[in-house]
Amino acid sequence: MYINNNSMSANVANSLTSHYSNLATSTQRLSTGLRVNSAADDAAGLAIRELMRSDITALQQGIRNANDAISLLQTADGALGIIDEKLIRMKELAEQAATGTYDSTQRLMIESEYQQMASEITRIANATDFNGIHLLDGTLSGPEHHGDGMTATGKMKIHFGTDNDSAEDYYYIQINSATASSLGVGNQADGTNKAYTVSTQEAAQKALVGLRDAIVSKDKIRANLGAMQNRLENTISNLTIQAENLQSAESRISDVDVASEMTNFIRNQILTQSAVAMLSQANSMPQMAMRLIG
Repeated sequence: MYINNNSMSANVANSLTSHYSNLATSTQRLSTGLRVNSAADDAAGLAIRELMRSDITALQQGIRNANDAISLLQTADGALGIIDEKLIRMKELAEQAATGTYDSTQRLMIESEYQQMASEITRIANATDFNGIHLLDGTLSGPEHHGDGMTATGKMKIHFGTDNDSAEDYYYIQINSATASSLGVGNQADGTNKAYTVSTQEAAQKALVGLRDAIVSKDKIRANLGAMQNRLENTISNLTIQAENLQSAESRISDVDVASEMTNFIRNQILTQSAVAMLSQANSMPQMAMRLIG
């Protein structure tokens, strides 16, 4: 029986420290809902979790990027719908001017409206923008994309992936110009274009052919926009599923199993309380030596 060194008390104290540390860990996990709260909990798991979290947030932003691109395409398509109305009106005017029941004065009146419609097409094409980016004036018609400057030029890159792989993480939107000169209608176009004017009966007859070609050109732009919108919607669906699966995987690595951890918490709580009680008993053991002395 020793007085100076109470090994029994030291052993119980060590057990109490261990149980209290485990109890603190269980309390932290239950309060945060996370199994991995620091690298000490699971160094490899923490590294995998943080990579997954970065990919999840990037994918969520990629979904927003793709949705913004859809809004851009819808803006362009809406403007092309108005341009479509102007082209139809121009073809109606060309048909009117092509018949022989109008004299030169009346045909010039038709010509005036015809040219106003062409000017309005150009105005719409130049004014249509999304977040300051012009859509129908040829800004996005360039075959090459250059993004090394403060303002990107050429066709638009839509980035939605977590890396920088051209096969997986982005693709381009290219929108041809829809101005009157690009469509070949009105006096803003080249004088050799068939839809240049309807000031004479012969010119009006030629304009009917030129306007048909212009409508086809415009329809090709709209068809391309529609196809790209459908592609973006499919991309969003895929990104949503990918982000959801990554979140599930990250949860299995990082989140705490509440039922299992609650069992550990109660166990550590009981062991801690027991160790406290036994430490009190162990500290009282040296007092028994007094009975021998007495």
